[in-house]
Amino acid sequence: MGERHVRRDVLAIAPAGRERMRLAKPKEVAGGLAAVTKSFRYGIAEAGLLRTWKTMRTVNRFDGYDCPGCAWPDPDGHRSGFEFCENGAKAFATEATKKRVTPELFARMSVEEMSRKDDMWLDKQGRLTHPMVLESDSSHYRMISWEAAFEMVADAIRALDDPDEAVLYTSGRTSNEAAFLWGTLARQIGTNNLPDCSNMCHESSGYALSRVIGIGKGTVKLEDFAKSDMIVVIGQNPGSNHPRMLTALAEAKQAGASVVSINPLVETGMGRFKHPQQPLSMLGRGTRIADEHLQVRVSGDAHLLKGLCKVVLETGSIDREFIEEHTEGFEDFAAAIETVTWADIVSGSGVEQEDIERVGKAIASSERMIICWAMGLTQHRNSVAVIQEIANLLFLGGHFGRPGAGACPVRGHSNVQGDRTVGIVHHPKPSFIAALNEATGITAPEQGGLDTVEAVKAMRKGKVSLLMAMGGNLLSAMSDTEAVAEGISQVDLTVQISTKLNRSHLVTGNRALILPCMGRTEIDEQESGPQFVSVENSMSVVHSSRGSLPPASPHLRSEVSIVCGMGNATFGDSPFAWQEQPRDYAGIRSLIERVIPGFDDYEVRVSQDGGFHLPNAPRDGRVFPTDTGKAKFTVHSLPGPVAAAGQFTMMTVRSHDQYNTTIYGNDDRYRGIYGARRIVLMNRDDMARLDLSAGDEVDLTSHFEGEERHAARWKVVPADIPEGNVCTYFPEANVLIPLESVAEGSNTPTSKSVAVSISGPN
Repeated sequence: MGERHVRRDVLAIAPAGRERMRLAKPKEVAGGLAAVTKSFRYGIAEAGLLRTWKTMRTVNRFDGYDCPGCAWPDPDGHRSGFEFCENGAKAFATEATKKRVTPELFARMSVEEMSRKDDMWLDKQGRLTHPMVLESDSSHYRMISWEAAFEMVADAIRALDDPDEAVLYTSGRTSNEAAFLWGTLARQIGTNNLPDCSNMCHESSGYALSRVIGIGKGTVKLEDFAKSDMIVVIGQNPGSNHPRMLTALAEAKQAGASVVSINPLVETGMGRFKHPQQPLSMLGRGTRIADEHLQVRVSGDAHLLKGLCKVVLETGSIDREFIEEHTEGFEDFAAAIETVTWADIVSGSGVEQEDIERVGKAIASSERMIICWAMGLTQHRNSVAVIQEIANLLFLGGHFGRPGAGACPVRGHSNVQGDRTVGIVHHPKPSFIAALNEATGITAPEQGGLDTVEAVKAMRKGKVSLLMAMGGNLLSAMSDTEAVAEGISQVDLTVQISTKLNRSHLVTGNRALILPCMGRTEIDEQESGPQFVSVENSMSVVHSSRGSLPPASPHLRSEVSIVCGMGNATFGDSPFAWQEQPRDYAGIRSLIERVIPGFDDYEVRVSQDGGFHLPNAPRDGRVFPTDTGKAKFTVHSLPGPVAAAGQFTMMTVRSHDQYNTTIYGNDDRYRGIYGARRIVLMNRDDMARLDLSAGDEVDLTSHFEGEERHAARWKVVPADIPEGNVCTYFPEANVLIPLESVAEGSNTPTSKSVAVSISGPN
């Protein structure tokens, strides 16, 4: 370990500037001409006309690349002329940008100077072009050769006193092939410390579902939306986060389905939708998506779901045959629901009894219901219980293993589900370890490893010497930003495999490497010729992705090549032939086929148009691979309030102009907010009680177990949100979310239920 150098002036959070906010009426229609115009304008500004046209014409095509945006699936049997959405266009345009981050920028600006820029500025500098190193005694990155960088990593691995001093983080945009090798590298090092972005988003979904239906994935296909008669969208904003989902919802509506929206905010996407590729839709008023909107309080979902279950039970419209044959625990569940009072349901949810009863009766009459959710449900202390309450509601109607019905957790990252499938798990099953050992010749550890929260805790205690990240922006994505920065600064060597500059390149360990990689849009040429990779979407479809643009720099390497370069420098060919793997990715897929169930004939099936569906026992045959072979009703008590008297319950969301921690612009078009990101959405009556007006600046303080965290200068925006609730943007508000505040069971940060107080105006 080199002499430690503390860069005290590097900022983990960009300083609050004087934002010039403009408010307008929120949009009433999603999609339409504005979305088309925005897509082309952004693409042309970043990549130019020809590159924009080429990327738009090849994204999500059978022979093209998978959009690096969300994980919403493509149609199985066909592709439209432009198979992407507005935010997808921004995602691949920012990757195809002509702008470059060269060694000259790093020579000109120190990491301290860069840290004073906001996150949008960092991203807009463009694509990284060369491997870079930050030495312990320097504040400037300098260029380094790939060979020297790999040897630096190998030296750090060999210097570990304990393999568990290494942590290998994974972003959900990593391909199946690279993720499998990343996990293999970790296990040859001797650790299962494989935290990933799922720990911060859908970990609660996987944890909850695996315990009640036997698998941690959803149970529907895209085609089921057109066959459903009832679709419930809860804790999700498809219009900004999964815009192509609106197409499926619109088609379901046209086929006769009812759609219910449940969310603290009334979002534009659940109002009217104009399909950008349907001229008649563009000219007309569009399709109304939600028939009902239940405006639940933040953290009131458990109360509401129990109310819906109560109505269904009282109507007697339950699938007794399914319940008796395929489930257990029904009697205890039904008895527990009977004891829940309407007074508790209404006060906890903020929804009137008559509204819950009306929607509950519609659910009771449904023959084919899908329930969709996203991070609005997964980031609370009781998230696991809430998701299991969704399973209870689906069990009552027998909505598993039939067309048009099932559970649908909608993933955010484009391959976060695939990464998990191929082995990015910090608690691997013994069967996986045994198969991996046999296929690779390594001896993988069996003990569990660290997730993101536990990894940060270990860093803060000085127990991590090496932190390597395959993509992503761990610093900004995690809760409790200052605590994460403190932890990272305790690490000896941090390594970032990235396409673009972000704040995780500035807040580093004692030493740091930036290893620039190719993106999905780019041609991956290896020794045997052009390669493709594979990904898995939200609905368990595995398909290929093949880039079409020349790499942004001749010095870039693919993720697969970078992982294998590290492995070869550290272990050579003993016992796994690292240097052989990049030559032809078909060999990697052959290894995956030997290790992971469901990947039979991988190379053949993934090469077919649209790829293939992985097996899904609850979906395919009403088989529930739990320890008893039955689906499990569960009983959970109602949670108490998050905020004390005089406080507010805060949730964080994305704006319409961002993708996770990547900020494309400072406008939130659908919500009518322009030019500002440090905003706090408030109920008008709450504003009046605090004598606040639109645009006033306030300070926020979060409260958790006697600790306080402060963040200054947030602009107040009046919004249609329940009293006692406020809403801020991620990642700016992550500084207010305590590291110790996590979901029970899944250990996911509670970004949707933070107790805050508001002081101001200033």
